[in-house]
Amino acid sequence: MERQYLLGNEAIAHAALEAGVDFVSGYPGTPSSEVIDVLRAQSERSYYVEWSVNEKVALENALAAAWCGVRALCTMKHVGLNVASDPLMTSAYTGVTGGFVIMSADDPFAHSSQNEQDTRCYAHFARLPCLDPASVQEAHDWLRDAFRLSEEFGLPVIFRPTTRICHSKGDVELGAVVPGQRKGEFHKDPRQYVVIPAHTRILHKKLNEKQPHIKKRLVELGYNRYEIRGKTAVIASGIGASYVEEILPAGISFMKIGAYPVDEDWLGDFVKKHEKVLVIEELAPEVEEKVRQVAGIVPVFGKKNGYAPYEGELSPPLVAAIMVRAGIPSENPFPAVVPEQNLPVRPPILCAGCLHRASFYAIKKIFKDAIYPSDIGCYTLGLQLGVVDTTICMGASITVASGIAHSGEPRDVVCTIGDATFLHTGIQGLMNAVYNGANITVVILDNRITAMTGHQPNPDTGMTAWGIETVPVSLDAICRACGVTFVETVDPFDIAGTVNILSEAKKRHGVKVVIAKQMCVIMARRAGVKRKRYMVDTEQCTGCGTCVRFGCPAIEFIEEKARITDLCSGCSVCAQLCPAGAIGREGSK
Repeated sequence: MERQYLLGNEAIAHAALEAGVDFVSGYPGTPSSEVIDVLRAQSERSYYVEWSVNEKVALENALAAAWCGVRALCTMKHVGLNVASDPLMTSAYTGVTGGFVIMSADDPFAHSSQNEQDTRCYAHFARLPCLDPASVQEAHDWLRDAFRLSEEFGLPVIFRPTTRICHSKGDVELGAVVPGQRKGEFHKDPRQYVVIPAHTRILHKKLNEKQPHIKKRLVELGYNRYEIRGKTAVIASGIGASYVEEILPAGISFMKIGAYPVDEDWLGDFVKKHEKVLVIEELAPEVEEKVRQVAGIVPVFGKKNGYAPYEGELSPPLVAAIMVRAGIPSENPFPAVVPEQNLPVRPPILCAGCLHRASFYAIKKIFKDAIYPSDIGCYTLGLQLGVVDTTICMGASITVASGIAHSGEPRDVVCTIGDATFLHTGIQGLMNAVYNGANITVVILDNRITAMTGHQPNPDTGMTAWGIETVPVSLDAICRACGVTFVETVDPFDIAGTVNILSEAKKRHGVKVVIAKQMCVIMARRAGVKRKRYMVDTEQCTGCGTCVRFGCPAIEFIEEKARITDLCSGCSVCAQLCPAGAIGREGSK
Protein backbone atom coordinates (compact mmCIF):
# COMPACT_ATOMS: atom_id res chain seq x y z
CA MET A 1 0.00 0.00 0.00
CA GLU A 2 1.18 3.49 -0.87
CA ARG A 3 -0.33 6.73 0.40
CA GLN A 4 -0.34 9.83 -1.82
CA TYR A 5 -1.97 13.27 -1.76
CA LEU A 6 -3.93 13.29 -5.03
CA LEU A 7 -6.55 15.14 -7.00
CA GLY A 8 -9.73 13.09 -7.22
CA ASN A 9 -9.29 12.50 -10.94
CA GLU A 10 -5.68 11.42 -10.39
CA ALA A 11 -6.89 8.87 -7.84
CA ILE A 12 -9.52 7.64 -10.29
CA ALA A 13 -6.92 7.28 -13.03
CA HIS A 14 -4.63 5.28 -10.72
CA ALA A 15 -7.54 3.06 -9.76
CA ALA A 16 -8.03 2.21 -13.44
CA LEU A 17 -4.40 1.08 -13.56
CA GLU A 18 -4.91 -1.02 -10.44
CA ALA A 19 -7.95 -2.62 -12.09
CA GLY A 20 -5.86 -3.56 -15.13
CA VAL A 21 -7.74 -1.39 -17.59
CA ASP A 22 -7.05 -2.34 -21.22
CA PHE A 23 -9.01 0.22 -23.23
CA VAL A 24 -9.71 3.88 -22.42
CA SER A 25 -11.74 6.33 -24.47
CA GLY A 26 -13.55 9.58 -23.77
CA TYR A 27 -14.26 13.14 -24.71
CA PRO A 28 -12.81 16.01 -22.64
CA GLY A 29 -15.29 17.77 -20.41
CA THR A 30 -14.83 19.45 -17.04
CA PRO A 31 -14.76 17.99 -14.40
CA SER A 32 -13.75 14.65 -15.98
CA SER A 33 -10.88 15.57 -18.31
CA GLU A 34 -7.88 14.91 -16.07
CA VAL A 35 -8.56 11.16 -15.88
CA ILE A 36 -7.50 10.52 -19.47
CA ASP A 37 -4.93 13.32 -19.30
CA VAL A 38 -3.25 11.36 -16.47
CA LEU A 39 -3.66 7.98 -18.14
CA ARG A 40 -2.21 9.13 -21.47
CA ALA A 41 0.87 10.52 -19.73
CA GLN A 42 1.88 7.47 -17.66
CA SER A 43 4.16 4.62 -18.65
CA GLU A 44 3.55 2.05 -15.89
CA ARG A 45 1.70 -0.37 -18.13
CA SER A 46 0.49 -0.61 -21.72
CA TYR A 47 -3.11 -0.23 -22.85
CA TYR A 48 -5.06 1.58 -25.55
CA VAL A 49 -6.20 5.18 -24.97
CA GLU A 50 -7.89 7.71 -27.22
CA TRP A 51 -9.60 11.05 -27.17
CA SER A 52 -12.66 10.32 -29.31
CA VAL A 53 -14.41 12.87 -31.54
CA ASN A 54 -17.48 12.81 -29.29
CA GLU A 55 -19.00 10.88 -26.39
CA LYS A 56 -21.19 8.62 -28.53
CA VAL A 57 -18.14 7.48 -30.48
CA ALA A 58 -16.18 7.03 -27.24
CA LEU A 59 -18.87 4.87 -25.63
CA GLU A 60 -19.39 2.71 -28.71
CA ASN A 61 -15.63 2.12 -29.01
CA ALA A 62 -15.31 1.12 -25.36
CA LEU A 63 -18.46 -1.02 -25.46
CA ALA A 64 -17.09 -2.97 -28.41
CA ALA A 65 -13.80 -3.51 -26.56
CA ALA A 66 -15.71 -4.81 -23.53
CA TRP A 67 -17.60 -7.21 -25.81
CA CYS A 68 -14.16 -8.61 -26.68
CA GLY A 69 -13.47 -9.45 -23.05
CA VAL A 70 -11.09 -6.62 -22.14
CA ARG A 71 -11.64 -4.06 -19.38
CA ALA A 72 -12.76 -0.71 -20.76
CA LEU A 73 -13.20 2.74 -19.26
CA CYS A 74 -15.12 5.55 -20.98
CA THR A 75 -15.01 9.09 -19.53
CA MET A 76 -17.12 12.20 -20.09
CA LYS A 77 -19.04 14.88 -18.21
CA HIS A 78 -22.74 14.69 -17.49
CA VAL A 79 -23.94 16.53 -20.60
CA GLY A 80 -21.70 14.27 -22.66
CA LEU A 81 -23.83 11.35 -21.53
CA ASN A 82 -26.70 12.96 -23.43
CA VAL A 83 -24.66 12.56 -26.61
CA ALA A 84 -23.86 8.96 -25.70
CA SER A 85 -27.36 8.07 -24.46
CA ASP A 86 -28.37 6.18 -27.61
CA PRO A 87 -25.75 3.42 -27.27
CA LEU A 88 -25.94 3.65 -23.46
CA MET A 89 -29.55 2.52 -23.33
CA THR A 90 -28.98 -0.44 -25.63
CA SER A 91 -25.70 -1.45 -23.95
CA ALA A 92 -27.80 -2.49 -20.96
CA TYR A 93 -29.51 -5.03 -23.25
CA THR A 94 -26.39 -6.38 -24.96
CA GLY A 95 -24.38 -6.44 -21.78
CA VAL A 96 -20.61 -6.93 -21.73
CA THR A 97 -18.02 -9.65 -21.22
CA GLY A 98 -15.09 -7.61 -19.94
CA GLY A 99 -15.63 -5.01 -17.23
CA PHE A 100 -17.01 -1.77 -18.66
CA VAL A 101 -17.15 1.40 -16.55
CA ILE A 102 -18.72 4.63 -17.82
CA MET A 103 -17.48 7.63 -15.84
CA SER A 104 -19.97 10.49 -16.14
CA ALA A 105 -18.83 13.38 -13.93
CA ASP A 106 -21.65 15.62 -12.68
CA ASP A 107 -21.29 19.36 -12.06
CA PRO A 108 -23.68 20.61 -9.33
CA PHE A 109 -23.80 24.43 -9.28
CA ALA A 110 -22.82 24.33 -12.99
CA HIS A 111 -19.28 25.55 -12.34
CA SER A 112 -18.41 24.91 -15.98
CA SER A 113 -21.56 23.51 -17.54
CA GLN A 114 -24.80 24.57 -19.18
CA ASN A 115 -27.00 22.61 -16.75
CA GLU A 116 -27.02 20.70 -13.44
CA GLN A 117 -28.10 17.35 -14.82
CA ASP A 118 -28.02 14.25 -12.58
CA THR A 119 -26.43 11.14 -14.10
CA ARG A 120 -28.24 8.92 -11.58
CA CYS A 121 -31.40 9.53 -13.60
CA TYR A 122 -29.75 7.94 -16.63
CA ALA A 123 -28.72 4.93 -14.54
CA HIS A 124 -32.31 4.56 -13.36
CA PHE A 125 -33.60 4.95 -16.93
CA ALA A 126 -31.13 2.45 -18.39
CA ARG A 127 -31.45 0.04 -15.44
CA LEU A 128 -27.69 0.00 -14.93
CA PRO A 129 -25.73 -0.08 -11.66
CA CYS A 130 -24.40 3.34 -10.62
CA LEU A 131 -21.71 4.10 -8.02
CA ASP A 132 -21.88 7.50 -6.29
CA PRO A 133 -18.68 8.06 -4.24
CA ALA A 134 -18.62 10.38 -1.23
CA SER A 135 -14.87 11.00 -0.97
CA VAL A 136 -11.67 10.91 -3.00
CA GLN A 137 -10.70 7.61 -1.35
CA GLU A 138 -14.06 6.09 -2.22
CA ALA A 139 -13.76 7.36 -5.79
CA HIS A 140 -10.47 5.50 -6.07
CA ASP A 141 -11.67 2.30 -4.42
CA TRP A 142 -15.04 2.14 -6.15
CA LEU A 143 -13.72 2.87 -9.63
CA ARG A 144 -11.25 0.03 -9.21
CA ASP A 145 -13.96 -2.33 -7.95
CA ALA A 146 -16.53 -1.26 -10.55
CA PHE A 147 -14.85 -3.43 -13.18
CA ARG A 148 -15.44 -6.56 -11.07
CA LEU A 149 -19.06 -5.54 -10.47
CA SER A 150 -19.51 -5.07 -14.22
CA GLU A 151 -18.11 -8.52 -14.96
CA GLU A 152 -20.18 -10.12 -12.20
CA PHE A 153 -23.46 -8.96 -13.74
CA GLY A 154 -22.34 -8.68 -17.35
CA LEU A 155 -23.47 -5.05 -17.46
CA PRO A 156 -21.87 -1.63 -17.92
CA VAL A 157 -21.48 0.20 -14.59
CA ILE A 158 -21.97 3.96 -14.40
CA PHE A 159 -19.55 5.81 -12.14
CA ARG A 160 -20.77 9.26 -11.03
CA PRO A 161 -18.24 11.50 -9.28
CA THR A 162 -19.13 15.18 -8.90
CA THR A 163 -16.95 18.28 -9.23
CA ARG A 164 -16.17 18.25 -5.50
CA ILE A 165 -14.84 14.69 -5.85
CA CYS A 166 -13.00 15.14 -9.16
CA HIS A 167 -11.34 18.44 -8.24
CA SER A 168 -10.72 18.01 -4.53
CA LYS A 169 -7.48 16.64 -3.13
CA GLY A 170 -6.96 14.14 -0.38
CA ASP A 171 -4.71 11.43 1.01
CA VAL A 172 -5.41 8.24 -0.92
CA GLU A 173 -4.32 4.69 -0.15
CA LEU A 174 -3.19 3.26 -3.49
CA GLY A 175 -2.78 -0.34 -4.53
CA ALA A 176 -0.40 -1.96 -6.97
CA VAL A 177 -0.67 -1.41 -10.69
CA VAL A 178 -1.74 -4.62 -12.44
CA PRO A 179 0.84 -5.64 -15.04
CA GLY A 180 0.17 -7.09 -18.47
CA GLN A 181 -2.63 -6.59 -20.94
CA ARG A 182 -5.54 -8.76 -22.04
CA LYS A 183 -6.02 -9.53 -25.71
CA GLY A 184 -9.53 -8.99 -26.99
CA GLU A 185 -11.42 -11.68 -28.83
CA PHE A 186 -14.93 -11.23 -30.18
CA HIS A 187 -17.20 -14.26 -29.95
CA LYS A 188 -20.05 -14.02 -32.41
CA ASP A 189 -23.49 -14.21 -30.83
CA PRO A 190 -26.13 -12.40 -32.92
CA ARG A 191 -28.83 -13.04 -30.31
CA GLN A 192 -26.79 -10.97 -27.84
CA TYR A 193 -25.31 -8.26 -30.05
CA VAL A 194 -27.80 -7.79 -32.90
CA VAL A 195 -30.68 -5.92 -31.29
CA ILE A 196 -33.49 -6.63 -33.72
CA PRO A 197 -36.94 -6.67 -32.07
CA ALA A 198 -37.06 -10.46 -31.62
CA HIS A 199 -33.76 -10.41 -29.70
CA THR A 200 -34.50 -7.16 -27.85
CA ARG A 201 -37.64 -8.51 -26.19
CA ILE A 202 -35.68 -11.39 -24.69
CA LEU A 203 -32.73 -9.21 -23.68
CA HIS A 204 -35.03 -6.71 -21.96
CA LYS A 205 -36.57 -9.50 -19.88
CA LYS A 206 -33.09 -10.71 -18.86
CA LEU A 207 -32.09 -7.16 -17.87
CA ASN A 208 -35.16 -6.87 -15.64
CA GLU A 209 -34.45 -10.24 -14.05
CA LYS A 210 -30.99 -9.04 -13.00
CA GLN A 211 -32.30 -6.08 -10.99
CA PRO A 212 -33.19 -7.81 -7.67
CA HIS A 213 -29.79 -9.51 -7.59
CA ILE A 214 -27.97 -6.23 -8.27
CA LYS A 215 -29.85 -4.47 -5.46
CA LYS A 216 -28.99 -7.10 -2.88
CA ARG A 217 -25.38 -7.33 -4.03
CA LEU A 218 -24.81 -3.58 -3.60
CA VAL A 219 -25.84 -3.93 0.05
CA GLU A 220 -23.66 -7.03 0.53
CA LEU A 221 -20.64 -5.17 -0.88
CA GLY A 222 -21.16 -2.28 1.57
CA TYR A 223 -21.91 0.46 -0.94
CA ASN A 224 -25.25 0.94 0.83
CA ARG A 225 -25.21 0.71 4.62
CA TYR A 226 -26.87 2.07 7.74
CA GLU A 227 -26.52 2.42 11.49
CA ILE A 228 -29.55 2.76 13.77
CA ARG A 229 -28.95 5.17 16.67
CA GLY A 230 -32.39 6.58 17.49
CA LYS A 231 -35.87 7.34 16.21
CA THR A 232 -34.82 10.08 13.78
CA ALA A 233 -32.79 9.25 10.66
CA VAL A 234 -30.83 11.03 7.97
CA ILE A 235 -30.33 9.30 4.62
CA ALA A 236 -27.67 10.80 2.36
CA SER A 237 -25.81 10.02 -0.84
CA GLY A 238 -22.67 11.12 -2.68
CA ILE A 239 -20.64 14.00 -1.27
CA GLY A 240 -23.66 14.92 0.87
CA ALA A 241 -23.09 11.73 2.89
CA SER A 242 -19.59 12.91 3.83
CA TYR A 243 -20.94 16.27 4.96
CA VAL A 244 -23.68 14.62 7.05
CA GLU A 245 -21.19 12.33 8.76
CA GLU A 246 -19.07 15.35 9.73
CA ILE A 247 -21.90 17.12 11.56
CA LEU A 248 -24.34 14.37 12.59
CA PRO A 249 -24.89 14.37 16.38
CA ALA A 250 -25.16 11.24 18.50
CA GLY A 251 -28.58 9.63 18.66
CA ILE A 252 -29.47 10.21 15.00
CA SER A 253 -29.57 7.17 12.72
CA PHE A 254 -27.67 7.35 9.46
CA MET A 255 -28.00 5.59 6.12
CA LYS A 256 -25.49 6.07 3.35
CA ILE A 257 -26.54 5.36 -0.24
CA GLY A 258 -23.48 4.90 -2.42
CA ALA A 259 -24.88 2.77 -5.22
CA TYR A 260 -27.99 2.27 -7.31
CA PRO A 261 -30.44 0.61 -7.74
CA VAL A 262 -31.48 0.64 -4.09
CA ASP A 263 -33.05 -2.46 -2.51
CA GLU A 264 -36.56 -1.29 -1.58
CA ASP A 265 -37.11 -4.01 1.04
CA TRP A 266 -33.83 -3.19 2.77
CA LEU A 267 -34.59 0.54 2.57
CA GLY A 268 -38.15 0.13 3.85
CA ASP A 269 -37.00 -1.96 6.81
CA PHE A 270 -34.72 0.90 7.89
CA VAL A 271 -37.19 3.72 7.29
CA LYS A 272 -40.05 2.09 9.20
CA LYS A 273 -37.91 1.83 12.34
CA HIS A 274 -37.98 5.64 12.61
CA GLU A 275 -40.43 8.41 13.39
CA LYS A 276 -38.92 10.93 10.99
CA VAL A 277 -36.52 10.71 8.03
CA LEU A 278 -34.55 13.45 6.27
CA VAL A 279 -33.04 12.78 2.81
CA ILE A 280 -30.02 14.78 1.67
CA GLU A 281 -28.68 14.45 -1.88
CA GLU A 282 -27.48 16.70 -4.69
CA LEU A 283 -29.72 17.56 -7.66
CA ALA A 284 -32.52 15.08 -8.46
CA PRO A 285 -34.56 13.45 -5.64
CA GLU A 286 -33.51 9.95 -6.71
CA VAL A 287 -33.13 8.58 -3.19
CA GLU A 288 -36.01 10.61 -1.76
CA GLU A 289 -38.49 9.18 -4.25
CA LYS A 290 -37.52 5.64 -3.22
CA VAL A 291 -37.80 6.56 0.46
CA ARG A 292 -41.27 8.01 -0.05
CA GLN A 293 -42.38 4.85 -1.84
CA VAL A 294 -41.52 2.67 1.16
CA ALA A 295 -42.11 5.11 4.05
CA GLY A 296 -45.78 4.44 4.68
CA ILE A 297 -46.86 6.84 7.45
CA VAL A 298 -43.29 7.87 8.38
CA PRO A 299 -42.83 11.61 7.64
CA VAL A 300 -40.13 12.23 5.02
CA PHE A 301 -38.32 15.56 4.67
CA GLY A 302 -36.36 16.53 1.60
CA LYS A 303 -36.62 18.29 -1.72
CA LYS A 304 -40.24 17.47 -2.44
CA ASN A 305 -41.57 19.38 0.57
CA GLY A 306 -39.10 22.27 0.41
CA TYR A 307 -36.61 21.30 3.10
CA ALA A 308 -33.70 20.85 0.67
CA PRO A 309 -32.94 22.62 -2.62
CA TYR A 310 -33.25 20.96 -6.02
CA GLU A 311 -30.36 22.98 -7.46
CA GLY A 312 -26.77 23.79 -6.54
CA GLU A 313 -24.15 21.82 -4.64
CA LEU A 314 -24.15 20.95 -0.98
CA SER A 315 -21.74 22.18 1.69
CA PRO A 316 -21.43 21.43 5.42
CA PRO A 317 -23.13 24.73 6.43
CA LEU A 318 -25.97 24.11 3.94
CA VAL A 319 -26.43 20.54 5.15
CA ALA A 320 -26.51 21.81 8.75
CA ALA A 321 -29.15 24.38 7.80
CA ILE A 322 -31.28 21.71 6.10
CA MET A 323 -31.09 19.54 9.21
CA VAL A 324 -32.12 22.42 11.47
CA ARG A 325 -34.99 23.28 9.13
CA ALA A 326 -36.19 19.67 9.45
CA GLY A 327 -35.99 19.85 13.24
CA ILE A 328 -32.79 17.79 13.53
CA PRO A 329 -29.99 19.34 15.62
CA SER A 330 -26.54 19.37 14.02
CA GLU A 331 -23.03 19.78 15.33
CA ASN A 332 -21.84 22.29 12.74
CA PRO A 333 -18.16 23.21 13.12
CA PHE A 334 -18.28 25.17 9.87
CA PRO A 335 -19.47 28.76 10.32
CA ALA A 336 -20.93 30.44 7.26
CA VAL A 337 -18.24 32.02 5.13
CA VAL A 338 -18.70 35.76 4.67
CA PRO A 339 -17.18 36.79 1.33
CA GLU A 340 -14.68 39.63 1.31
CA GLN A 341 -16.56 42.76 0.26
CA ASN A 342 -13.71 44.76 -1.24
CA LEU A 343 -12.26 42.24 -3.70
CA PRO A 344 -12.42 43.27 -7.37
CA VAL A 345 -14.75 41.32 -9.64
CA ARG A 346 -12.81 38.84 -11.79
CA PRO A 347 -15.11 37.35 -14.43
CA PRO A 348 -13.78 34.75 -16.91
CA ILE A 349 -12.10 36.45 -19.87
CA LEU A 350 -10.43 35.49 -23.13
CA CYS A 351 -6.63 35.38 -22.89
CA ALA A 352 -4.50 38.24 -24.13
CA GLY A 353 -3.78 37.48 -27.77
CA CYS A 354 -6.67 35.01 -28.16
CA LEU A 355 -7.74 34.57 -31.78
CA HIS A 356 -11.40 34.58 -30.74
CA ARG A 357 -11.33 38.23 -29.65
CA ALA A 358 -9.91 39.34 -33.01
CA SER A 359 -12.44 37.17 -34.87
CA PHE A 360 -15.35 38.60 -32.89
CA TYR A 361 -14.11 42.13 -33.54
CA ALA A 362 -14.10 41.53 -37.30
CA ILE A 363 -17.51 39.81 -37.21
CA LYS A 364 -19.11 42.69 -35.35
CA LYS A 365 -17.49 45.25 -37.65
CA ILE A 366 -19.11 43.71 -40.75
CA PHE A 367 -22.27 42.17 -39.30
CA LYS A 368 -23.31 45.07 -37.06
CA ASP A 369 -26.96 44.19 -36.53
CA ALA A 370 -26.89 40.41 -36.76
CA ILE A 371 -27.99 37.41 -34.71
CA TYR A 372 -25.01 35.57 -33.24
CA PRO A 373 -25.63 31.91 -32.24
CA SER A 374 -22.54 30.36 -30.64
CA ASP A 375 -21.38 27.11 -29.12
CA ILE A 376 -19.59 25.42 -26.21
CA GLY A 377 -15.96 26.50 -25.80
CA CYS A 378 -13.70 29.40 -24.81
CA TYR A 379 -15.42 31.52 -27.42
CA THR A 380 -18.66 31.47 -25.39
CA LEU A 381 -16.93 34.36 -23.59
CA GLY A 382 -17.76 36.37 -26.71
CA LEU A 383 -20.89 37.06 -24.68
CA GLN A 384 -18.89 39.83 -22.99
CA LEU A 385 -18.15 41.34 -26.40
CA GLY A 386 -21.78 41.32 -27.53
CA VAL A 387 -21.23 38.65 -30.20
CA VAL A 388 -22.96 35.64 -28.56
CA ASP A 389 -26.76 35.52 -28.50
CA THR A 390 -27.42 31.79 -27.97
CA THR A 391 -25.56 28.80 -26.54
CA ILE A 392 -27.28 25.47 -25.91
CA CYS A 393 -25.03 22.46 -26.37
CA MET A 394 -22.16 21.10 -28.42
CA GLY A 395 -22.70 21.70 -32.14
CA ALA A 396 -25.96 23.63 -31.77
CA SER A 397 -24.67 26.95 -33.13
CA ILE A 398 -25.06 25.95 -36.78
CA THR A 399 -28.45 24.27 -36.34
CA VAL A 400 -29.79 27.17 -34.26
CA ALA A 401 -28.50 29.57 -36.90
CA SER A 402 -30.35 27.58 -39.58
CA GLY A 403 -33.57 27.61 -37.59
CA ILE A 404 -33.38 31.35 -37.03
CA ALA A 405 -32.64 31.99 -40.70
CA HIS A 406 -35.57 29.81 -41.83
CA SER A 407 -37.92 31.46 -39.31
CA GLY A 408 -38.17 34.61 -41.41
CA GLU A 409 -35.81 36.69 -39.24
CA PRO A 410 -34.64 39.42 -41.65
CA ARG A 411 -31.28 40.13 -40.03
CA ASP A 412 -28.02 38.39 -40.92
CA VAL A 413 -27.27 35.25 -38.91
CA VAL A 414 -23.61 34.62 -38.09
CA CYS A 415 -22.70 31.65 -35.92
CA THR A 416 -19.40 30.72 -34.28
CA ILE A 417 -18.10 27.26 -33.45
CA GLY A 418 -14.68 25.88 -32.47
CA ASP A 419 -12.69 23.32 -34.42
CA ALA A 420 -13.14 20.53 -31.83
CA THR A 421 -16.83 21.33 -31.40
CA PHE A 422 -17.35 21.36 -35.17
CA LEU A 423 -15.83 17.87 -35.37
CA HIS A 424 -17.85 16.77 -32.30
CA THR A 425 -21.35 17.47 -33.62
CA GLY A 426 -21.17 20.46 -35.95
CA ILE A 427 -20.68 18.65 -39.26
CA GLN A 428 -24.22 17.25 -39.39
CA GLY A 429 -25.64 20.70 -38.76
CA LEU A 430 -23.59 22.12 -41.61
CA MET A 431 -24.77 19.40 -43.99
CA ASN A 432 -28.34 20.04 -42.95
CA ALA A 433 -27.97 23.79 -43.45
CA VAL A 434 -26.62 23.33 -46.98
CA TYR A 435 -29.16 20.64 -47.87
CA ASN A 436 -32.08 22.80 -46.77
CA GLY A 437 -30.80 26.07 -48.20
CA ALA A 438 -30.16 28.12 -45.06
CA ASN A 439 -28.79 31.64 -45.48
CA ILE A 440 -26.14 31.83 -42.75
CA THR A 441 -22.47 32.60 -42.21
CA VAL A 442 -20.52 30.04 -40.19
CA VAL A 443 -17.23 31.11 -38.59
CA ILE A 444 -15.14 28.15 -37.44
CA LEU A 445 -12.72 29.38 -34.77
CA ASP A 446 -9.82 27.03 -35.41
CA ASN A 447 -7.23 27.20 -32.64
CA ARG A 448 -5.89 23.70 -33.41
CA ILE A 449 -6.73 22.25 -29.98
CA THR A 450 -9.57 21.50 -27.52
CA ALA A 451 -8.70 24.50 -25.39
CA MET A 452 -11.42 25.05 -22.81
CA THR A 453 -11.10 21.62 -21.17
CA GLY A 454 -7.31 21.64 -20.86
CA HIS A 455 -5.76 21.55 -24.36
CA GLN A 456 -6.50 18.00 -25.40
CA PRO A 457 -5.73 17.07 -29.04
CA ASN A 458 -8.46 16.41 -31.61
CA PRO A 459 -8.46 15.24 -35.25
CA ASP A 460 -7.66 18.82 -36.35
CA THR A 461 -4.50 18.85 -34.22
CA GLY A 462 -2.64 16.12 -36.10
CA MET A 463 -1.73 14.29 -32.90
CA THR A 464 -3.26 11.40 -30.94
CA ALA A 465 -3.84 11.22 -27.19
CA TRP A 466 -0.44 9.50 -26.89
CA GLY A 467 1.27 12.44 -28.63
CA ILE A 468 1.84 10.42 -31.80
CA GLU A 469 1.62 12.38 -35.04
CA THR A 470 -1.31 11.45 -37.27
CA VAL A 471 -3.04 12.81 -40.37
CA PRO A 472 -4.79 16.10 -39.49
CA VAL A 473 -8.34 16.60 -40.69
CA SER A 474 -8.91 19.38 -43.25
CA LEU A 475 -11.79 21.57 -42.08
CA ASP A 476 -11.82 23.20 -45.51
CA ALA A 477 -12.25 19.83 -47.26
CA ILE A 478 -15.00 18.75 -44.84
CA CYS A 479 -16.96 21.95 -45.45
CA ARG A 480 -16.65 21.59 -49.22
CA ALA A 481 -17.69 17.93 -48.98
CA CYS A 482 -20.82 19.11 -47.15
CA GLY A 483 -21.65 21.20 -50.21
CA VAL A 484 -20.45 24.64 -49.09
CA THR A 485 -19.16 26.58 -52.11
CA PHE A 486 -17.82 29.62 -50.22
CA VAL A 487 -15.09 28.40 -47.87
CA GLU A 488 -12.27 30.78 -46.96
CA THR A 489 -9.49 30.50 -44.39
CA VAL A 490 -8.26 33.69 -42.72
CA ASP A 491 -5.70 34.70 -40.13
CA PRO A 492 -7.76 36.58 -37.51
CA PHE A 493 -4.67 38.56 -36.50
CA ASP A 494 -4.85 40.11 -40.00
CA ILE A 495 -7.83 42.31 -39.26
CA ALA A 496 -8.06 43.90 -42.72
CA GLY A 497 -7.88 40.51 -44.46
CA THR A 498 -10.48 38.97 -42.16
CA VAL A 499 -12.82 41.94 -42.59
CA ASN A 500 -12.54 41.69 -46.39
CA ILE A 501 -13.46 37.99 -46.43
CA LEU A 502 -16.39 38.54 -44.06
CA SER A 503 -17.57 41.39 -46.27
CA GLU A 504 -17.54 39.03 -49.24
CA ALA A 505 -19.47 36.42 -47.25
CA LYS A 506 -22.09 39.00 -46.31
CA LYS A 507 -22.79 39.70 -50.00
CA ARG A 508 -23.51 36.06 -50.84
CA HIS A 509 -26.65 33.99 -50.27
CA GLY A 510 -26.64 30.49 -48.79
CA VAL A 511 -24.20 28.85 -46.41
CA LYS A 512 -20.81 30.55 -46.21
CA VAL A 513 -17.94 29.26 -44.07
CA VAL A 514 -15.01 31.33 -42.84
CA ILE A 515 -12.28 29.42 -41.00
CA ALA A 516 -10.42 31.74 -38.60
CA LYS A 517 -7.19 29.83 -38.09
CA GLN A 518 -4.55 30.71 -35.51
CA MET A 519 -2.91 28.58 -32.80
CA CYS A 520 -4.24 28.96 -29.26
CA VAL A 521 -2.01 31.53 -27.54
CA ILE A 522 -1.27 29.16 -24.63
CA MET A 523 -0.30 26.35 -26.98
CA ALA A 524 1.81 28.77 -29.01
CA ARG A 525 3.81 29.64 -25.89
CA ARG A 526 4.26 25.97 -25.02
CA ALA A 527 5.41 25.34 -28.60
CA GLY A 528 8.05 28.04 -28.26
CA VAL A 529 6.43 30.55 -30.60
CA LYS A 530 7.91 33.92 -29.69
CA ARG A 531 6.51 37.27 -30.73
CA LYS A 532 7.80 40.60 -29.51
CA ARG A 533 5.29 42.37 -27.31
CA TYR A 534 3.80 45.73 -28.25
CA MET A 535 4.28 49.08 -26.56
CA VAL A 536 2.38 52.39 -26.54
CA ASP A 537 4.12 55.62 -27.49
CA THR A 538 2.48 57.85 -24.88
CA GLU A 539 3.39 60.98 -26.79
CA GLN A 540 1.45 59.80 -29.83
CA CYS A 541 -1.42 58.23 -27.84
CA THR A 542 -4.51 60.46 -28.00
CA GLY A 543 -6.38 58.57 -25.29
CA CYS A 544 -9.21 57.70 -27.68
CA GLY A 545 -9.73 54.30 -26.02
CA THR A 546 -10.03 52.29 -29.25
CA CYS A 547 -7.48 49.74 -28.06
CA VAL A 548 -9.07 49.49 -24.62
CA ARG A 549 -12.52 48.86 -26.09
CA PHE A 550 -11.05 45.90 -27.98
CA GLY A 551 -11.11 44.18 -24.59
CA CYS A 552 -7.64 42.68 -24.39
CA PRO A 553 -6.59 42.18 -20.72
CA ALA A 554 -3.03 43.23 -21.62
CA ILE A 555 -4.18 46.80 -22.29
CA GLU A 556 -4.68 49.27 -19.43
CA PHE A 557 -5.82 52.89 -19.39
CA ILE A 558 -3.89 55.05 -16.90
CA GLU A 559 -4.05 58.84 -16.69
CA GLU A 560 -5.93 59.03 -20.01
CA LYS A 561 -3.23 57.07 -21.83
CA ALA A 562 -3.14 53.44 -22.97
CA ARG A 563 -0.51 51.10 -21.59
CA ILE A 564 0.35 47.53 -22.57
CA THR A 565 1.40 45.15 -19.78
CA ASP A 566 3.58 42.05 -19.72
CA LEU A 567 0.49 39.97 -20.59
CA CYS A 568 0.97 40.99 -24.22
CA SER A 569 1.51 38.00 -26.52
CA GLY A 570 2.45 40.06 -29.58
CA CYS A 571 -0.64 39.37 -31.69
CA SER A 572 -0.44 42.91 -33.23
CA VAL A 573 -4.21 43.49 -33.39
CA CYS A 574 -4.16 46.55 -31.13
CA ALA A 575 -1.51 48.15 -33.36
CA GLN A 576 -3.74 47.58 -36.39
CA LEU A 577 -6.70 49.19 -34.63
CA CYS A 578 -4.93 52.28 -33.20
CA PRO A 579 -6.06 55.30 -35.28
CA ALA A 580 -3.10 57.39 -34.06
CA GLY A 581 -0.43 54.82 -34.93
CA ALA A 582 0.78 54.99 -31.35
CA ILE A 583 1.30 51.26 -30.86
CA GLY A 584 4.34 49.39 -32.20
CA ARG A 585 6.52 46.41 -31.48
CA GLU A 586 8.88 46.63 -28.55
CA GLY A 587 12.24 47.95 -29.77
CA SER A 588 10.88 49.08 -33.13
CA LYS A 589 11.33 52.77 -32.30
